Amino acid sequence: SGTVTWSDALFAAGADSAASVPHGIVQGETLQAAGNKPSIPWADTIIYELNVRGYTMLHPAVPEADRGRFRGLSNAQVLEYLKALGITAVELLPVHYFLDEQFLAQRGLRNYWGYNTLNFFAPANRLLGGDDVGEFREMVNAIHDAGLEVILDVVYNHTAEGGKAGPTLSFRGIDNLSYYRTLPAAPGEYVNDTGCGNMLDADHPRVQDLICDSLCYWSNAMGVDGFRFDLATVLGRRMDGFDPAHPLLERIGSEPQLQNAKLIAEPWDIGPGGYQLGQFSGRWSEWNDQYRDSLRRFWRGDAGEMPQFARRLHGSADIFEASGRAPHASINFVTSHDGFTLNDLVSYEQRHNQANGEENRDGHTHNLGANYGVEGPTDNAEINALRRRQRLNMIATLLLSQGTPMLLAGDEFGNSQDGNNNAYAQDNAIGWLNWDNADDDRDFTDAVRKLLCLRRNTDLIGNSDYRHGNDKNAAGRYDIEWLSPQGHALTEEQWLNGNVLMMLLTEMDDGVAFLFNATERDTDFELPAISNGGAWACEFSSTAIAATSTTTWRLPQRSCAYFCFQAPFTR
Repeated sequence: SGTVTWSDALFAAGADSAASVPHGIVQGETLQAAGNKPSIPWADTIIYELNVRGYTMLHPAVPEADRGRFRGLSNAQVLEYLKALGITAVELLPVHYFLDEQFLAQRGLRNYWGYNTLNFFAPANRLLGGDDVGEFREMVNAIHDAGLEVILDVVYNHTAEGGKAGPTLSFRGIDNLSYYRTLPAAPGEYVNDTGCGNMLDADHPRVQDLICDSLCYWSNAMGVDGFRFDLATVLGRRMDGFDPAHPLLERIGSEPQLQNAKLIAEPWDIGPGGYQLGQFSGRWSEWNDQYRDSLRRFWRGDAGEMPQFARRLHGSADIFEASGRAPHASINFVTSHDGFTLNDLVSYEQRHNQANGEENRDGHTHNLGANYGVEGPTDNAEINALRRRQRLNMIATLLLSQGTPMLLAGDEFGNSQDGNNNAYAQDNAIGWLNWDNADDDRDFTDAVRKLLCLRRNTDLIGNSDYRHGNDKNAAGRYDIEWLSPQGHALTEEQWLNGNVLMMLLTEMDDGVAFLFNATERDTDFELPAISNGGAWACEFSSTAIAATSTTTWRLPQRSCAYFCFQAPFTR
């Protein structure tokens, strides 16, 4: 309860800082074990990443008193929207008790994302109406009643105490050398593989207890269905580097109270050998930044990207299959909280982070965005139409790829952060979702809903095994084929220098074709003949397409389409 009041007492050894820090409240009653969890299989999971505060602050259906709080996300109209959209899980940015860094307070800013944890068992009181942690559980129950799961973004890699010059708030005062990893020859110096000043020591048994007890509490007492681990490599980091068989990772994966929890790793940190995509094993799924970057490059029109693009469409078997994991191990995304929104990705080529107070030096420079001729908003109708189509191309590709898709909240209606690609400190209109924009292009949101419906109703997309096209099936075709627009197997030249592709998936009398045209010219696609006399049906296209014969369709420049040869799906 309460928050930090920055004072000299927090930085002076032996000083009485009681008046400057939040105090822990031990509640007498323990919440009962969670029930009514939806338990959605991984193969059917579609994740929607959101910030509790930003999602509800400007929502017209949420009462003023509930905006920016857990109760706002419990709102019936909010949940109705999420359910109707077609996602299966909400992934909440950190909700453990976190602090605003001193330098942000001095600038008049706040920590908006929440990656600055002080307590791993208490919900952030800025998201509560009072001191009743039951508000969080009530939100979880309401989300479960809507048939959706709750995944928490958790930060067990560092704490709010910062580096050597940081404040003493908790663990540093209790047992500094047990909780934090320090240099062996200089115990007063912190190892900083997180970039946040300190890192928890995953080798210490008390740190392992702390993390596992916290996970079990949120899963059992608070009802959470899964966890996304920020900088998860820290949890497997020894002094000499990352160990995929680290006891802490093994313990999390085998903990009986977490046996049904979804486990998602952000598989990198800035330490030596910190990039570990594909190296987690067993039950773990992982954020796949290679998917993100390849999709951005392909639809931007970068030369030579098509082989990489195909691997990502395929569920990144080259990364995950060797460890025995299924396609769902790849968490596919085009955008996330960290970086441009989808709207900004097609509107800006440079970051515009001046509002962060760091002279625009913070945030990614490797954005792979395109503005199509104008940096930022424009009245040019042709540019706006192309930007809209590119947004739809990327969302369609994401939702129709093998693997587990993750949408960033607001991308379904074109939310913008005015080009800020590091809005961690923008607890204001820059970071909050502008729900007024949701009415500007309802057709776009409807198209996203349709794509989500197609994914749910197409078993060939959510397949639990990788397809490799090694043997012909009963339909006389390989289960997966990569074809040229003419319907032939791609030549090496077409693979290396093309930006047009047809992916065909078949199984018995079921089949789908995905057509991608990332060039600046219209392209005719010849769909394969169907032996049973059926006809191809176009279920989705990112823009109007035309049939030039019974099996040939012309896709305009920078567009995609999805076909099936079953009866159209019931909406």
